[in-house]
Amino acid sequence: MTCIYCGFTSVIETGKPFEFEHSLILNMVQVDQVPRLIQDWMRNSFMAPRNMATKSSITEQSLVYLPFWVVSAEATTHYKGVFERISPPVEKEGDITDHYDWLVLARRKSDFPTRSYHLSVTGKIPFEATKIEKGAKVLNSEIESSEAVQEARDAIQNLHEYQSKDRIDRIIDIKTEFDVAGTYYLHSPVWFVTYTYKNSHYHVLLDGASGGVVKGDLPDEDFKLL
Repeated sequence: MTCIYCGFTSVIETGKPFEFEHSLILNMVQVDQVPRLIQDWMRNSFMAPRNMATKSSITEQSLVYLPFWVVSAEATTHYKGVFERISPPVEKEGDITDHYDWLVLARRKSDFPTRSYHLSVTGKIPFEATKIEKGAKVLNSEIESSEAVQEARDAIQNLHEYQSKDRIDRIIDIKTEFDVAGTYYLHSPVWFVTYTYKNSHYHVLLDGASGGVVKGDLPDEDFKLL
């Protein structure tokens, strides 16, 4: 198996046909479009100062292709508990079933807001190094697919438990079963932007595929990126 990006070749003995899907989401935001998109976000944010779009300036912007595992799975949770919002309380049970293409950032020790990143995988193409813009940074995966699957399972289980609490007030028993259809690996473009306003620096994450802001700093708010 040869990686078309770095050229590293390895032999994998599996005893059966092996297929590894590595996909790419194309960047649609050009470098000169970034300031306008950030200014539009500022103007449309009701929490931003009125003059922020005109009084701020972009001090740094860089395009980074982040690695993700996409875990395709169907999860069914059966819950049993007590509904206490009426008197007398009654026992209730039911099921929560849904299909997910769960996104797992393939990096460790990162505060990237994956749950706020609404990545559309419909536009993915087979990974091709020639499609990467000159000067863009491509990060490698730091976790294996099996770890991504476990992380997705844990997150979906927590989500279903949270959803069950809309239907019951006290959980007696809850169990989630998973059917993992497969996983694939992809790189997606994100612009890391720093801007200055009133001598203070703030950060914005801009989705290179859609041009939308994933998360952004505003005055008196702060969050840490990768």
